[in-house]
Amino acid sequence: MTGPTPASCIPLIIRDARVIVTCPGRNFVTLKIETDQGVYGIGDATLNGRELSVASYLTDHVVPVLIGRDAHRIEDIWQYLYRGAYWRRGPVTMTAIAAVDTALWDIKGKAAGLPLYQLLGGRSREGVLVYGHANGADIEHTVETVGRYREAGYRAIRAQSGVPGVKGAYGVGSGAGKIYEPADTALPQETLWSTPAYLRHAPKLFEAIRVAHGEEIELLHDVHHRLTPIEAARLGKALEEYRLFWMEDATPAENQEAFRLIRQHTTTPLAVGEIFNSIHDCRTLIQEQLIDFIRTTVVHAGGITHLRRIADLAGLYQVRTGSHGATDLSPVCMGAALHFDTWVPNFGIQEYMAHAPETDEVFPHDYRFEDGYLKVGDTPGHGVDIDESLATKYPYNPKQLPVARLEDGTLWNW
Repeated sequence: MTGPTPASCIPLIIRDARVIVTCPGRNFVTLKIETDQGVYGIGDATLNGRELSVASYLTDHVVPVLIGRDAHRIEDIWQYLYRGAYWRRGPVTMTAIAAVDTALWDIKGKAAGLPLYQLLGGRSREGVLVYGHANGADIEHTVETVGRYREAGYRAIRAQSGVPGVKGAYGVGSGAGKIYEPADTALPQETLWSTPAYLRHAPKLFEAIRVAHGEEIELLHDVHHRLTPIEAARLGKALEEYRLFWMEDATPAENQEAFRLIRQHTTTPLAVGEIFNSIHDCRTLIQEQLIDFIRTTVVHAGGITHLRRIADLAGLYQVRTGSHGATDLSPVCMGAALHFDTWVPNFGIQEYMAHAPETDEVFPHDYRFEDGYLKVGDTPGHGVDIDESLATKYPYNPKQLPVARLEDGTLWNW
């Protein structure tokens, strides 16, 4: 005998989808998909500095083809949006696809009455190890900030410091608690960069941190694509004695083979991938074991459906995940990422920058920080919602990411 059809198997027809743009401290783009059964899901569609391009892509090109489809058919809809488009990949397209994908997984979890991690296969761990950002105008200030993060319970900390003679060094804010990336300017701010000064300074920073805080704390560092491969190799070698958890974005990775040179010269672990949007951006890096951590994100790498494929490939080569998680991603992305992190077997670490209070109010969520870990709740779906009425109180505010130039005026990688 057959019983009644489970609620989780009844088709959920998409009747509406709309884009919500809000700026509670940072600009965020959110896609909300509603079904004929009243079940809805939300997905993050934020592309820092290019937010409205994704909002337009979704509104003009994606939403119309979603109406009338069964929200349960996540894989088919993903393939339709990816393979059905002649112009594949790219950050705008893949961010838009990710928003749809995340919202559909949210719907499926709600329909099943299960948290997202259960749909993926259940827990692989009780908590998600996260790292915070300790930034300082100089070495002394950064060492002090690392201490504050340790007191707050962090077990892993990314350390960045101002570089003498370098105006606007990456990772250093204009003051305590200041967000250091976008600026409220019509045109991008220009910062100065000096590779020789940085290469002299960075080892001194980590020597000071180890002297002050010992060996137990995990330390990370972001180079932010500033070095050539051989320069990155030099830095990695110089930092080996300070046992970094990873050295991030050591050189631009459009040329994946460039990491072979770095790998030949240093045993400092390498992480890259926050700006990747496809498995093809990291195939060589993973298959040749040129990196130790892949940093692709839910929102920029095509959603959970595609990120899972990247992680599965990485797992074959003992490469672990370490997803981007700065405040340019909304709590919707963080919630989805934490469910993914809770499940994925080859997890490494998760970046975590706490959002502004007004952001948390607009995006209520059930994840929480405890003793160096983020833990997800058991709310069906990904556990993050949006207060639309409150979101309207924070209109879009154009913000520009900076650019960098060398001392002679040459435009450099930011």
